[in-house]
Amino acid sequence: MRRLDPVHFYEWLRPLFFTMDPERAHALVYDALAAGSRFPPALSALAWRYQWRDPLLSQELWGLLFDGPVGLAAGFDKDAQAVPALAALGFHFVEVGTVTPRPQSGNPKPRLFRLPADSALVNRMGFNNEGMEAMARRLQAWRRRPVAGRVPVGVNLGKNRDTPLERAIEDFLAGLRRLYGLADYLVVNVSSPNTPGLRLLQEADTLRDLLTTLLQAGQEQALTHGLTPRPLLVKLAPDLSPAHLEASVGAALDAGVSGIIATNTTSSREGLQSTGVPSDGGLSGRPLRNRANAMVAAIRRLAGPRLPIIGVGGIFTGADAYERIRAGASLVQVYTGFIYRGPSLASDVARELGLLLRRDGFERITDAVGVDVH
Repeated sequence: MRRLDPVHFYEWLRPLFFTMDPERAHALVYDALAAGSRFPPALSALAWRYQWRDPLLSQELWGLLFDGPVGLAAGFDKDAQAVPALAALGFHFVEVGTVTPRPQSGNPKPRLFRLPADSALVNRMGFNNEGMEAMARRLQAWRRRPVAGRVPVGVNLGKNRDTPLERAIEDFLAGLRRLYGLADYLVVNVSSPNTPGLRLLQEADTLRDLLTTLLQAGQEQALTHGLTPRPLLVKLAPDLSPAHLEASVGAALDAGVSGIIATNTTSSREGLQSTGVPSDGGLSGRPLRNRANAMVAAIRRLAGPRLPIIGVGGIFTGADAYERIRAGASLVQVYTGFIYRGPSLASDVARELGLLLRRDGFERITDAVGVDVH
């Protein structure tokens, strides 16, 4: 383990970024990380400064080795341009996308908003991305290069906005077939609030049919191309009622998915301190923390320990991650915390998490998963 420099330069850079339009600031950071991903000396410098490895945090899930539980959620690296740099920053896994079969520009701007009083974001991006072919080329090139410090990479699949809902399965199948062999795991995103009608795919019967079809297609890809079967996960919304959540989890279990990601962003604006908040778009960040914790615990009760959960929403600290793990998450993902806390977030969370696990007498992270769920 490497001792981290306690001086976080992002503390004085953040005010500068926060004077910019949020999407422009994101583009500047993202472009820098994408450029760094093609420059090995930059990757080595980032890894020396930020990576934190602790044997207590390592685990194997779905046949994949995770050096730790802290991943970057989908939405930051939509086009798989910055994976090496993000791994060098200390993320133990990276989820790219959401990717659609065809490129699309997304919703009109402005479509990304900061809520500093709430440590939150609202986004109504609308799956802006360069499409599955561009992502496939980048993932192929990345896998061919001898990059040190590889981490598992998930691909988050969506549908194009102009694809009718009754034909959504065609888009998911196209993405799965094109990217299956290039992903370590795949995610079916049926929970974004920014593509009209998408959340209707969470209805139990529809979801069961969708996931069953995709799992069968995945098996065909594995057999046809001699691949190890890839885990298929589904990402659910935090706005499901208890009955709806139970039905959706039941459908996922019936289909045989490998895991559930909980949660996506919320349409709720309850309890916000900020004013002038856009009414449309998905809210992420600290206001989502309690709801996401409760949803992870509910899924754990419904599915038991047999179904791994990735917990997302409002994770800013090691204590937040620890709470989510004790609620039933095997892995966690961050996004908004990365914006507010900066490049040291993944390493800080991992370091703090290791201290908390040792304080409570856990010898490995897997022993803490779900201990608070009864």
